[in-house]
Amino acid sequence: MERLKLVLQYFQSNSESISNGICIILALVSVKLYTSFDFNCPCLPQYNKLYSLGVMIVPPIIFFFLGVLVNRHTGVMMDEWMRPVGNRSKNPAVVKYLFSAMLQRALLAPMVWILVTLLDGKIFICAFSVTVDPGLFSGVPNNTGLDVIKIMAKVPCKEDVIFRNSSFRKAVSRYVRCYSQAVGWSILLFLIVVGALGRLIKPCFDDHAAFLQTRYWSNYLDVEQKLFDETCVLHARDFARKCVVQFFEDMTEDSILHLPHPPFITKASESWEDEEDRLHGITKQEQMDQLLNKWYYSKPELDVTRMAHRPRPCVTWEDPGGKTLYSDV
Repeated sequence: MERLKLVLQYFQSNSESISNGICIILALVSVKLYTSFDFNCPCLPQYNKLYSLGVMIVPPIIFFFLGVLVNRHTGVMMDEWMRPVGNRSKNPAVVKYLFSAMLQRALLAPMVWILVTLLDGKIFICAFSVTVDPGLFSGVPNNTGLDVIKIMAKVPCKEDVIFRNSSFRKAVSRYVRCYSQAVGWSILLFLIVVGALGRLIKPCFDDHAAFLQTRYWSNYLDVEQKLFDETCVLHARDFARKCVVQFFEDMTEDSILHLPHPPFITKASESWEDEEDRLHGITKQEQMDQLLNKWYYSKPELDVTRMAHRPRPCVTWEDPGGKTLYSDV
């Protein structure tokens, strides 16, 4: 249970971890979907390969676009790529890094689907049983009145009557399945070797400091967009509250009520002042539209010197003679 909590905390720690978790879930969904999928080969020479390749290719395409859709890096990358320059220059390395991260996560579920289908072998048998030379095996059904191509197309259909009491179908299926599994394991080995070599060789050719800068600013874009959205939500909530309260006050402006002073009125006024602070002086629709327009077309430059070195009041305590006792910042 503690390990499960640690895993959940990891996936909730940042957007990158959340994206990793979603991609892993998509990969597990692809495996579960394949195992629950009842694959039935048409066993017709003109349709076997078309149907099999469709089952092998179409679901990975769907999983790929789902991975692109649910990946937060996609939105951050497109926002950074399409935004006007304004006061902030664009960094192509950041866009490239975000695209690479998005692509790697989106390809996980499709590759899992393809590898599972190849290691299982049923789809490969349906697609390529027609291409097998029947002379390699004994027990070919010759008394069926069918030509060789139609007989080989029926190999994936183990219930077919022409293969009753015959080991020919099983032999051909084992033969094609061996090729399918060999291709699957070869692809898996290739991906692992490429990943390992990339991890080992990349530091030898890339500037690690530049990579750290690129990763930092890509994370910054994600965090900045989140904070902006959260601030907009708070502003919209307070703006809506003010608008509703103002509407009711306008409806009752002619009526005067004489009520005892409630004890909580001071707290309400304090919370009202807090809401005023959160509005940041934006009290009209035109002002808000102008602010959002400025945020998109002219994002602020990456310089917080003014906020970091904001002057703070200094209080100096003196004795009756004017001598400084101590100062408090």
